[in-house]
Amino acid sequence: MIKSFRLYLTAWYLALFTVLFTLFGLFLYEVLERALYQRLHEKLLSAVNTSSGLFRSEMGEMKGDAAAAAKDAMSEINLGGGLVAVFEGSRLLAASATVNGPELARVAARAAENPSDLAMTVSSNGQHPARALARQLDLEGRRYELVALEPLDSIHSELSLVRRFLYITLPLVVTIAGIGGFVLATRSLAPLRSMAGQARTITDKNLSTRLDIGAAHEELKLLADSFNELLSRLDQSFETMRRFVADASHELRTPLSVIRGEADVALAHERSAGEYKESLAIIQDEARRLSRLVEDLLNLARADAGRVHLRLEEFYVNDLLGECCRSVQAAVSAKRIQLECNSPGDVAFRGDQELLRRLVLNLLDNAIRYTPEGGKVRVRLETGGQDLRIEVADTGIGISPEAAPQVFTRFYRADEARSRQNGGFGLGLSIVKWIAEAHRGTVELRSTPGFGSTFTVVLQR
Repeated sequence: MIKSFRLYLTAWYLALFTVLFTLFGLFLYEVLERALYQRLHEKLLSAVNTSSGLFRSEMGEMKGDAAAAAKDAMSEINLGGGLVAVFEGSRLLAASATVNGPELARVAARAAENPSDLAMTVSSNGQHPARALARQLDLEGRRYELVALEPLDSIHSELSLVRRFLYITLPLVVTIAGIGGFVLATRSLAPLRSMAGQARTITDKNLSTRLDIGAAHEELKLLADSFNELLSRLDQSFETMRRFVADASHELRTPLSVIRGEADVALAHERSAGEYKESLAIIQDEARRLSRLVEDLLNLARADAGRVHLRLEEFYVNDLLGECCRSVQAAVSAKRIQLECNSPGDVAFRGDQELLRRLVLNLLDNAIRYTPEGGKVRVRLETGGQDLRIEVADTGIGISPEAAPQVFTRFYRADEARSRQNGGFGLGLSIVKWIAEAHRGTVELRSTPGFGSTFTVVLQR
């Protein structure tokens, strides 16, 4: 099996060219053969017509002397390499040329036995093949046969010359075509070798590099553009990964620093039980935050790897929203925020109940955290057709149009108001988007700075 694409293209090109040239040679040979035999037929037909007219005229002048009339008529005919003969039965009366040997005479006699205006190939004992055309002529109550005949040696010689020409030129032309095909394939694939060389120099350190193949053909340019687009996506993915690692390291470093600092202070010298208790409470709070961050990162990593399997079950979404609203009641009361939870009644859905509870709680936590005291948070469930919509709206600080497309990016915070001091890691909305997409749904955001935000989750039932 040919492994080189260049040799593979050359082989196909050579095979195709060989087939086409062979078919063209056979076609040319067939056309030439037909033309030669057609020309010979017309020549024989003209000779028969001419000799028939002359023989008829001479018979009138010779008062029925067929032999003399045939001799005079044939003396005026010159068929080149062939002859025209007049027979009466099996007796040769006259011929336009000297019949060379008994074999050619017998060939003419055989043609006279079956007179026809259609040319036929005749021979005697396989020798002297010739093309003959015979016609019957009735004069003064007697029947004569006029035969025009020409040996096929000249046609066979010409066709043999053509065959030798084809036999010689076919290998020569195929060889030239093979060399030309190899050169053409080499030149056509040169941009690919250039692309391969450039691609080997690209690593994770220079993903911003792009392939340059100059003024290549459209197909190769399309390949280079596709590869450059792939490099762009890889560059973006690596940059996201680097930023993710940096942000995760930063988020992990802060609670770890607090835990280590409190432990160092507590162990520096003897303290009272109350002071130890206060340090342990700080350590416990930071440990919880650290545990929640690690859990969020683990869930997102599993989602990226496609290792999260939904535990599908039937449940009522309205009951889920009610439970979520009750679980945040303490946080709502602490900030004196008005919380509304509206649903149209029992709404059945099949999905992962725990993940969807996490989705709703993340949206509620986000709304409560960025809504000032005395504000309002509204949760509403709507159904329509095959979709259901979970809407969480608040009257908080809102999100600017420039920041809105980035709020679902991991560790992204729109401004200083959405900082770590407010309790967030910048992962909540990323998890919301992942859970919605895992259920074949979407998340939409509408927000006006200073007037609040509305997150709408659309799920297909």
